[in-house]
Amino acid sequence: MTSAPELTVIQVAVSDPRVEPLLRELGDEYTARYGGDARTELARYPDEEFTAPHGGVLLLLLERGEPVSGGAFRRYDATTAELKRIWTHTAHRRRGLARRVVAELEREAGARGYRRIRLTTGPRQPEARGLYLVSGYTPLFDTQADPETLGLLPFEKHLGTDATHTSSTTDATHTTSSADPDPTDAPTGKASAR
Repeated sequence: MTSAPELTVIQVAVSDPRVEPLLRELGDEYTARYGGDARTELARYPDEEFTAPHGGVLLLLLERGEPVSGGAFRRYDATTAELKRIWTHTAHRRRGLARRVVAELEREAGARGYRRIRLTTGPRQPEARGLYLVSGYTPLFDTQADPETLGLLPFEKHLGTDATHTSSTTDATHTTSSADPDPTDAPTGKASAR
């Protein structure tokens, strides 16, 4: 029996060189699914919104020191964090990593005092939609409607004791073993502002 590789969760700045490959691939995915230039979408929010002084965070999951998945949240309002840029590298999909990133972001948001998380994803991202549904997010749209007729697909989740079980001081880095493969991991599991 082989053991699962170790995953390390770290908080980084958007300018960290380990973030660039994930954002580049995210931009390529947006362009392929929606056309146009994804750089405008990825630059919609200033990088500092994803830093602690501004109420946000950017997390990476590292496997053997290499980034395999990541995501961020920004302050939406005093009690709400907004997930952004949830992403898993194409070579590491279908392993439950996007779900792990979402759980880590929820934990961090709860530790920072947020009580609710919101996000939007685009209509051409069914994998992301599935990820948020299985992760306990409530769709704020008609799930029976054709997503293309709706535009953005908003979700929310109220954080309870499960997301806020950490102390008020959080480590910038922690390590765990990766979970078993998870069929609900979204190949493009990302929150989008599209």
